[in-house]
Amino acid sequence: MLDDDLKITNSIRKSIVKMTNYSKSSHIGSCLSIVDILYVLYFKVLKIDPLNPLWSERDKFILSKAHGSAALYSTLAERCFFSKEILNKFYIDGGILPGHLDMKAVSGVEISGGSLGHGLSIGVGMAISNKNTKNSGKVYVLIGDGECEEGSIWEAGMLASTLKLNNLTLIIDFNKLQGLGRTNEIINQNNLCQRWQSLGWDSYDINGNDINEIEKVLNISSNMPKAIIAHTVKGKG
Repeated sequence: MLDDDLKITNSIRKSIVKMTNYSKSSHIGSCLSIVDILYVLYFKVLKIDPLNPLWSERDKFILSKAHGSAALYSTLAERCFFSKEILNKFYIDGGILPGHLDMKAVSGVEISGGSLGHGLSIGVGMAISNKNTKNSGKVYVLIGDGECEEGSIWEAGMLASTLKLNNLTLIIDFNKLQGLGRTNEIINQNNLCQRWQSLGWDSYDINGNDINEIEKVLNISSNMPKAIIAHTVKGKG
Protein backbone atom coordinates (compact mmCIF):
# COMPACT_ATOMS: atom_id res chain seq x y z
CA MET A 1 0.00 0.00 0.00
CA LEU A 2 1.34 3.41 -0.99
CA ASP A 3 1.36 6.38 1.39
CA ASP A 4 -1.42 8.09 -0.58
CA ASP A 5 -3.56 4.95 -0.42
CA LEU A 6 -3.15 4.73 3.34
CA LYS A 7 -3.78 8.44 3.82
CA ILE A 8 -7.10 8.34 2.00
CA THR A 9 -8.36 5.04 3.45
CA ASN A 10 -7.47 6.23 6.95
CA SER A 11 -9.35 9.46 6.32
CA ILE A 12 -12.43 7.53 5.18
CA ARG A 13 -12.26 5.28 8.24
CA LYS A 14 -11.90 8.26 10.58
CA SER A 15 -15.00 9.84 9.03
CA ILE A 16 -16.95 6.62 9.56
CA VAL A 17 -15.95 6.42 13.23
CA LYS A 18 -16.84 10.07 13.82
CA MET A 19 -20.20 9.75 12.04
CA THR A 20 -21.34 6.63 13.84
CA ASN A 21 -20.10 7.87 17.21
CA TYR A 22 -21.78 11.26 16.93
CA SER A 23 -25.08 9.80 15.74
CA LYS A 24 -24.89 6.85 18.16
CA SER A 25 -25.67 4.57 15.22
CA SER A 26 -24.69 1.01 14.36
CA HIS A 27 -23.09 -1.08 11.59
CA ILE A 28 -19.63 0.41 12.04
CA GLY A 29 -18.02 -3.01 11.50
CA SER A 30 -19.87 -3.51 8.22
CA CYS A 31 -18.70 -0.08 7.09
CA LEU A 32 -15.04 -0.52 7.99
CA SER A 33 -14.71 -3.89 6.22
CA ILE A 34 -15.49 -2.40 2.79
CA VAL A 35 -13.40 0.79 2.89
CA ASP A 36 -10.50 -0.63 0.86
CA ILE A 37 -12.92 -1.90 -1.79
CA LEU A 38 -14.67 1.45 -2.06
CA TYR A 39 -11.36 3.29 -2.20
CA VAL A 40 -10.10 1.23 -5.14
CA LEU A 41 -13.40 1.61 -6.97
CA TYR A 42 -13.77 5.37 -6.55
CA PHE A 43 -10.12 6.40 -6.80
CA LYS A 44 -8.68 3.87 -9.25
CA VAL A 45 -11.33 2.05 -11.28
CA LEU A 46 -14.70 3.72 -11.78
CA LYS A 47 -15.22 5.96 -14.79
CA ILE A 48 -16.97 8.84 -13.01
CA ASP A 49 -17.00 12.62 -12.80
CA PRO A 50 -17.88 14.18 -9.41
CA LEU A 51 -18.65 17.46 -11.19
CA ASN A 52 -21.11 15.66 -13.49
CA PRO A 53 -22.49 12.82 -11.32
CA LEU A 54 -25.30 11.98 -13.75
CA TRP A 55 -23.03 11.65 -16.79
CA SER A 56 -24.80 9.10 -18.98
CA GLU A 57 -21.66 7.06 -19.80
CA ARG A 58 -20.50 6.77 -16.18
CA ASP A 59 -19.81 3.53 -14.40
CA LYS A 60 -22.40 2.83 -11.71
CA PHE A 61 -21.80 1.45 -8.23
CA ILE A 62 -24.56 -0.11 -6.13
CA LEU A 63 -24.09 -0.69 -2.42
CA SER A 64 -26.71 -3.37 -1.88
CA LYS A 65 -25.76 -3.78 1.80
CA ALA A 66 -27.13 -0.30 2.34
CA HIS A 67 -26.61 -0.43 6.11
CA GLY A 68 -22.95 0.26 5.21
CA SER A 69 -24.04 3.72 4.09
CA ALA A 70 -21.54 5.62 6.26
CA ALA A 71 -18.71 4.02 4.28
CA LEU A 72 -20.14 5.10 0.94
CA TYR A 73 -21.03 8.59 2.14
CA SER A 74 -17.50 9.03 3.50
CA THR A 75 -15.92 7.78 0.27
CA LEU A 76 -18.08 10.05 -1.88
CA ALA A 77 -17.16 13.04 0.27
CA GLU A 78 -13.47 12.12 0.04
CA ARG A 79 -13.88 11.94 -3.75
CA CYS A 80 -15.43 15.44 -3.71
CA PHE A 81 -18.98 14.54 -4.71
CA PHE A 82 -20.08 16.80 -1.85
CA SER A 83 -18.62 18.68 1.12
CA LYS A 84 -17.31 16.70 4.08
CA GLU A 85 -19.34 19.01 6.32
CA ILE A 86 -22.44 17.14 5.18
CA LEU A 87 -21.11 14.02 6.93
CA ASN A 88 -21.97 15.75 10.22
CA LYS A 89 -25.63 15.39 9.22
CA PHE A 90 -25.56 11.58 9.25
CA TYR A 91 -28.43 9.76 10.96
CA ILE A 92 -29.49 12.58 13.29
CA ASP A 93 -32.74 14.47 13.76
CA GLY A 94 -32.97 17.13 11.07
CA GLY A 95 -30.04 15.55 9.24
CA ILE A 96 -29.43 14.97 5.54
CA LEU A 97 -27.93 11.48 5.37
CA PRO A 98 -30.21 8.61 6.42
CA GLY A 99 -28.85 5.43 7.98
CA HIS A 100 -29.81 3.46 4.88
CA LEU A 101 -28.90 4.88 1.49
CA ASP A 102 -31.11 7.49 -0.15
CA MET A 103 -30.30 8.37 -3.76
CA LYS A 104 -31.92 11.78 -3.35
CA ALA A 105 -29.87 12.77 -0.30
CA VAL A 106 -26.56 13.58 -1.99
CA SER A 107 -24.81 13.25 -5.34
CA GLY A 108 -23.22 9.94 -6.27
CA VAL A 109 -25.67 7.51 -4.64
CA GLU A 110 -27.19 5.42 -7.44
CA ILE A 111 -30.02 3.65 -5.55
CA SER A 112 -31.99 3.89 -2.34
CA GLY A 113 -31.55 0.74 -0.28
CA GLY A 114 -32.49 -0.99 2.92
CA SER A 115 -33.88 -4.49 2.57
CA LEU A 116 -31.15 -6.91 1.54
CA GLY A 117 -31.19 -8.89 -1.69
CA HIS A 118 -32.26 -6.18 -4.15
CA GLY A 119 -29.01 -4.66 -5.35
CA LEU A 120 -27.84 -7.35 -7.74
CA SER A 121 -31.22 -7.48 -9.48
CA ILE A 122 -31.09 -3.72 -9.96
CA GLY A 123 -27.52 -4.01 -11.23
CA VAL A 124 -28.54 -6.68 -13.73
CA GLY A 125 -31.24 -4.34 -15.02
CA MET A 126 -28.74 -1.50 -15.39
CA ALA A 127 -26.27 -3.78 -17.18
CA ILE A 128 -28.98 -4.97 -19.60
CA SER A 129 -29.97 -1.37 -20.30
CA ASN A 130 -26.37 -0.41 -21.04
CA LYS A 131 -26.03 -3.35 -23.42
CA ASN A 132 -29.24 -2.46 -25.23
CA THR A 133 -28.31 1.21 -25.62
CA LYS A 134 -24.63 0.52 -26.41
CA ASN A 135 -23.63 2.49 -23.31
CA SER A 136 -20.00 1.82 -22.38
CA GLY A 137 -20.63 2.26 -18.65
CA LYS A 138 -20.02 -0.72 -16.39
CA VAL A 139 -22.00 -1.74 -13.31
CA TYR A 140 -20.50 -2.79 -9.98
CA VAL A 141 -22.55 -4.24 -7.12
CA LEU A 142 -21.33 -4.83 -3.55
CA ILE A 143 -23.31 -7.24 -1.36
CA GLY A 144 -22.73 -8.84 2.03
CA ASP A 145 -22.07 -12.51 2.72
CA GLY A 146 -25.21 -12.75 4.85
CA GLU A 147 -27.08 -11.19 1.95
CA CYS A 148 -26.09 -14.20 -0.15
CA GLU A 149 -28.77 -16.11 1.78
CA GLU A 150 -31.41 -14.19 -0.17
CA GLY A 151 -32.87 -16.16 -3.08
CA SER A 152 -33.14 -13.08 -5.28
CA ILE A 153 -29.33 -12.91 -5.39
CA TRP A 154 -29.13 -16.29 -7.09
CA GLU A 155 -32.01 -15.60 -9.46
CA ALA A 156 -30.22 -12.46 -10.65
CA GLY A 157 -26.97 -14.40 -10.88
CA MET A 158 -28.47 -17.03 -13.17
CA LEU A 159 -29.96 -14.39 -15.45
CA ALA A 160 -26.73 -12.39 -15.65
CA SER A 161 -24.67 -15.35 -16.85
CA THR A 162 -27.39 -16.46 -19.28
CA LEU A 163 -27.25 -12.99 -20.87
CA LYS A 164 -23.43 -12.91 -20.69
CA LEU A 165 -23.41 -9.53 -18.94
CA ASN A 166 -19.66 -8.92 -19.03
CA ASN A 167 -20.30 -5.29 -18.06
CA LEU A 168 -21.39 -6.44 -14.58
CA THR A 169 -19.13 -7.09 -11.57
CA LEU A 170 -20.33 -8.44 -8.24
CA ILE A 171 -18.24 -8.00 -5.10
CA ILE A 172 -19.11 -9.98 -1.97
CA ASP A 173 -17.96 -8.55 1.36
CA PHE A 174 -17.13 -11.92 2.95
CA ASN A 175 -16.43 -10.72 6.50
CA LYS A 176 -17.96 -13.93 7.89
CA LEU A 177 -20.28 -12.23 10.38
CA GLN A 178 -23.92 -11.22 10.13
CA GLY A 179 -26.65 -9.96 12.42
CA LEU A 180 -27.37 -13.25 14.18
CA GLY A 181 -23.91 -14.77 14.33
CA ARG A 182 -21.13 -16.23 12.21
CA THR A 183 -22.25 -16.49 8.61
CA ASN A 184 -21.00 -20.03 8.01
CA GLU A 185 -22.80 -21.29 11.11
CA ILE A 186 -26.11 -19.96 9.79
CA ILE A 187 -25.74 -20.99 6.14
CA ASN A 188 -22.36 -22.41 5.17
CA GLN A 189 -20.76 -20.33 2.42
CA ASN A 190 -17.20 -21.64 2.35
CA ASN A 191 -17.56 -22.54 -1.33
CA LEU A 192 -18.91 -19.20 -2.61
CA CYS A 193 -16.36 -18.97 -5.40
CA GLN A 194 -17.32 -22.40 -6.75
CA ARG A 195 -21.02 -21.56 -6.49
CA TRP A 196 -20.65 -18.51 -8.71
CA GLN A 197 -18.48 -20.46 -11.13
CA SER A 198 -21.23 -23.08 -11.37
CA LEU A 199 -23.62 -20.34 -12.49
CA GLY A 200 -21.26 -19.40 -15.31
CA TRP A 201 -19.59 -16.39 -13.72
CA ASP A 202 -15.85 -15.75 -13.76
CA SER A 203 -15.11 -15.95 -10.04
CA TYR A 204 -12.16 -14.98 -7.86
CA ASP A 205 -11.19 -15.29 -4.18
CA ILE A 206 -9.15 -12.32 -2.94
CA ASN A 207 -8.03 -10.51 0.19
CA GLY A 208 -10.66 -7.79 0.27
CA ASN A 209 -8.52 -5.51 2.42
CA ASP A 210 -5.51 -5.64 0.07
CA ILE A 211 -5.65 -2.66 -2.28
CA ASN A 212 -3.30 -4.18 -4.86
CA GLU A 213 -5.27 -7.43 -5.04
CA ILE A 214 -8.56 -5.57 -5.35
CA GLU A 215 -7.33 -3.34 -8.16
CA LYS A 216 -5.74 -6.23 -10.04
CA VAL A 217 -8.87 -8.39 -10.07
CA LEU A 218 -11.18 -5.49 -10.95
CA ASN A 219 -9.07 -4.77 -14.03
CA ILE A 220 -9.26 -8.34 -15.37
CA SER A 221 -11.25 -8.36 -18.61
CA SER A 222 -13.90 -11.03 -19.06
CA ASN A 223 -16.52 -12.27 -21.49
CA MET A 224 -18.86 -13.14 -18.62
CA PRO A 225 -20.09 -11.37 -15.48
CA LYS A 226 -17.46 -11.37 -12.76
CA ALA A 227 -17.87 -12.35 -9.09
CA ILE A 228 -15.23 -11.33 -6.57
CA ILE A 229 -15.34 -12.98 -3.16
CA ALA A 230 -13.53 -10.40 -1.04
CA HIS A 231 -12.40 -11.91 2.27
CA THR A 232 -12.43 -8.98 4.69
CA VAL A 233 -12.10 -8.25 8.41
CA LYS A 234 -15.26 -6.84 9.97
CA GLY A 235 -14.19 -3.65 11.72
CA LYS A 236 -10.93 -3.46 9.75
CA GLY A 237 -8.71 -0.65 11.05
